Amino acid sequence: MNALHAIIAIIPCTDLDRSERFYRRLGFLRRGEDMESGVEYRILHDADGHSLHLRQAEPGWLIPGQNPFGLYYAHERVDQLAAEFAGDMVGDAWPEDKPWGMYEFAIADPDQTLLRIGWPSRLRQEAARA
Repeated sequence: MNALHAIIAIIPCTDLDRSERFYRRLGFLRRGEDMESGVEYRILHDADGHSLHLRQAEPGWLIPGQNPFGLYYAHERVDQLAAEFAGDMVGDAWPEDKPWGMYEFAIADPDQTLLRIGWPSRLRQEAARA
């Protein structure tokens, strides 16, 4: 995959520091060259090359209990991440195989952006057999 060809989510946040701490738990960090970003925009990366941008929300964008934004983080470490976020799961639902073929669970970030974390059930089952 060419690193220059990607779709990267830009997530509005009411408190960038709080949101950055949350996404750090998923393994997203600012790199040295991105440390200059900070006041109203942050660029985060994980060890696998995924990127996520955080942006200061404008007044009125995020209404508590009505955040329409969502992300899907496809990652094979579903169970490890579920353990990290055990107390934060939406509906206290542990990872499970869904009818659409994904092994996943859901959490919400500090601004209630829905974040599903999953991996294809088929790949998980193949890895278990290997």
